[in-house]
Amino acid sequence: MTGSRPLRPRLRALRPEAFGADPSGARLERIRRSPNFADGVFQNPVGARTRPSGSMREFAKIYFHKEQRLRRNPGAAVPVYPTTLAELAKPPASGLRLTWMGHSSVLAEIDGRRVLFDPVWGDRCSPFPFAGPKRLHPVPVPLASLGKVDVVVISHDHYDHLDLPTIKDLAGTDTLFAVPLGVGAHLERWGVPADRLRELDWNESTEIAGLTLTATPARHFCGRGLRNQQHTLWASWVVAGKGHRIYHSGDTGYFPGFAEIGAAHGPFDATMIQIGAYSEYWPDIHMTPEEGMRAHLDLQGGNPHGTMLPIHWGTFNLAPHPWDEPGEGTLAAARGAGAAIALPVPGQPFEPGAADAPDRPWWRPFVRTAPAQPGRPAAAARPAPAAAAEAGPGTLRPVGREESETVGS
Repeated sequence: MTGSRPLRPRLRALRPEAFGADPSGARLERIRRSPNFADGVFQNPVGARTRPSGSMREFAKIYFHKEQRLRRNPGAAVPVYPTTLAELAKPPASGLRLTWMGHSSVLAEIDGRRVLFDPVWGDRCSPFPFAGPKRLHPVPVPLASLGKVDVVVISHDHYDHLDLPTIKDLAGTDTLFAVPLGVGAHLERWGVPADRLRELDWNESTEIAGLTLTATPARHFCGRGLRNQQHTLWASWVVAGKGHRIYHSGDTGYFPGFAEIGAAHGPFDATMIQIGAYSEYWPDIHMTPEEGMRAHLDLQGGNPHGTMLPIHWGTFNLAPHPWDEPGEGTLAAARGAGAAIALPVPGQPFEPGAADAPDRPWWRPFVRTAPAQPGRPAAAARPAPAAAAEAGPGTLRPVGREESETVGS
């Protein structure tokens, strides 16, 4: 007992940098005063199981089944859009343009300002550079080539949304960061000055460069280190300019709060909705494509208003479902609801509501086909160049990939 106290600071010093930092001092006191913090942890707006449920034996049988494993990865090189920077050099005619960089990373140009959501430019969403889920396609453009970003918005502190190498690169710029309560501790450890942080609880807002950013509820969880203390909040985000409103879901399970967010802040010109990395083993913390479409409609007051951009899919292998299933499910859900969706190739800028907004299933030429039967060769995926006809204008640039496996996000 005598030597235990002096050891703790030394153990904290050995903590991997990617684990970030635990909130302390005034930040921790603010967390404890939050109406969303009780019994020592942040609480979800409705109950949620944050650990995999059901039989782990049955889950393992599904997860490690050879055919299932193959289908969780594309069967050919995943394309990225080749002329992203050239198109971003021109201002959007409507005043609103979105560029999906893969997974949940989106550059939003809104009313003359630039907002970067959940930027993950690292090669793996993991605390370690040598292990963990590896990108199935590279980022479409170098981070340094994007130019000025007015504000970086972070939804929560999981590795596929808060990326150490990306934040350290952005720390050297003058951009501001809007983050959920507690997440600022990570960013300060990584070199972001406190005066560039705007740390919000649910339903709090901040003004940045003429935009109003509001942290809104989500149904998820948090944590980066070996011990998950639930001392950092997770959030969805509303960004409102003079002429446009947009919504980014972060990670979330479906819950009735979407209608409340829409009533308070909508309708939205565009919503960016999580529709991937779902499973029946964690049904409360991620949405299926059908639930994602339902959330989009709730946010729009029950009407198929605006454009939905599906996010959190296609870039990292994080769940047991086939690689292409989130895209196909979203396409079917949109047709059933009569809702407008955008289906851009990673890096393809588009203006929501424009006649040329991408809406074709670009991923189909890259889907792995059925495995070979005994004595017969496997059917190959269609060659990558065939995607151009389905993906819309421009010539796609196929890139290499590496298989990767993990569970959840």
